[in-house]
Amino acid sequence: MDEAQVRELVVAAMGDGRHEFGSFFLSRFFGMTVSYEADACIVSLDVKPYMFNPQGSLHGGVLATALDISMGHLLKHQFGAGATLEMKVQYFAPVRTSVVTCRASFLKKGRKTFFLQSSAQDGAGETIAHATSTWKQL
Repeated sequence: MDEAQVRELVVAAMGDGRHEFGSFFLSRFFGMTVSYEADACIVSLDVKPYMFNPQGSLHGGVLATALDISMGHLLKHQFGAGATLEMKVQYFAPVRTSVVTCRASFLKKGRKTFFLQSSAQDGAGETIAHATSTWKQL
């Protein structure tokens, strides 16, 4: 990326400065879209080279961010805001192109503590990562 492309990307991510569910700096920076189904939250992003690690594939931190956002948004959508207490991510395959889709669902719903999971798939439908997490409702 040249300097003008980087500047354009950052300006677009800054947007109007909103910092709310569905639209905040990181989600805009990575071009994520958020949608909901009955008991699921789906976060999608189009993989771009600026998201790559030195090995030439999607950086694990970007993927972990998308997985975390899908789980946090699902909790917020159904029960209100929460905070991640812990999260474990397993990576199964590298991604170099296509759209990545993370689908979050509840494993167990408590009164103030929730257990969630999210699976990430590439454009071909292959599962590339899976996360589990524990959340505390705020």
